[in-house]
Amino acid sequence: MEKKKKKKKAYSGAAVNSKLLRRPIRRQGWFFLLPMVAAFCIGFVWPFLHGMFLSFCKFKTTSNWQWVGFSNYVKAFADESFRYSFGFTALFAVVSVILINVLAFVVAYALTQGIKGTNIFRTVFFMPNLIGGIVLGYIWSMIFDGILGAYGTSILLNKTWGFWGLIILMCWQQVGYMMIIYVAGLQAVPEDMIEAAKIDGASSWQTLTRITIPNVMPSITICTFLSLTNGFKLFDQNLALTGGLPYIINPDGSSVHTTEMLALNIYNTFYGQASTSRGVAQAKAVMFFILVACIGLVQLKSTRDKEVQQ
Repeated sequence: MEKKKKKKKAYSGAAVNSKLLRRPIRRQGWFFLLPMVAAFCIGFVWPFLHGMFLSFCKFKTTSNWQWVGFSNYVKAFADESFRYSFGFTALFAVVSVILINVLAFVVAYALTQGIKGTNIFRTVFFMPNLIGGIVLGYIWSMIFDGILGAYGTSILLNKTWGFWGLIILMCWQQVGYMMIIYVAGLQAVPEDMIEAAKIDGASSWQTLTRITIPNVMPSITICTFLSLTNGFKLFDQNLALTGGLPYIINPDGSSVHTTEMLALNIYNTFYGQASTSRGVAQAKAVMFFILVACIGLVQLKSTRDKEVQQ
C-alpha cells in the first residue's frame, strides 16, 4: 500500500509539471489575455490617443473637428485661471500629502501597540473612505457653514477657509485608507530587530526612527504616491464643497476662482464657457496628465531609492 501511495504522489507531481500540460497553456495563453487587452485598448488607449489628437483641434463634438495645431496649448498657458489653479493645486497637494501621511502613520502606530478595541478603531477610521466625494463635499459644506455662520461668514466667501476646508475634508477621507497600508507595514517589521534594539538600550524614539520607519519605507512609498496623485486629481470634493468660490474680477473683466483646482478648472473650461474652448480644455487635460505622471514617477523614484539605501 505504501508503494502505491508513493507512486501516486510521484505521478501527480510529474503530471502537474509535465511539459505536455504546460505547452497547451502557453500556446493558448493569448486566448485568455485577449479580452483584457481588448477592454484596455477600447476603454483607455483609444480614448487617450483620441483625446491627445483633439487637443490640437477646434471642435464642438468629437466627430466635428478642425485642426488648429498648438494654438490650444498657447491659449491654455495664457489663461490666468489655469496658472492660478496650478499654483493652488500644488500648494494643496503638498500640504495634504504631509498631513495625511503624518496623521495616518501616527494612527497606525498607535493602533499597533496592543490597545483595546483596535479593530473597532480601524473600522471607524476607514469608514469615511467608503463615502463618495460628492456626498462628503455637501456634508462638510453644511458643517462648515454651521460653524462659520456664527461668525457671519461662509466657506464660500473666504479663500483661506475654503483651502483649509478642502484640506480637512481630504484628510478625513484619506487618513483611514492610508492607515490600513501603514498598519500592514508596521506589522511586517521584524520583531527580533525591535527586541535587539531594546536590549541595546535604544529609546522608543530611536527605535521608531532607526528601526521602524526604515522598515516601513515601502508603505511610505505607496501612501505618498496615492496621496500625492489624489491631491492633484481632486475634483468631486472641490466641486461640492466650494465650487471654486470665492472668485475675483480682474481689471480686464475676466474672473479667477480662488479655490478652483486643476481638474475643476478643466471641467469649467470645457462645459462652462463657449463650445469653441473645448479644444483648450482638452489641451489642459493633456498637460494635466503629463504633470501628474511626471510628479508621480519622480516621487516613486526618490522614495524607492531610500528603500534601497535602507
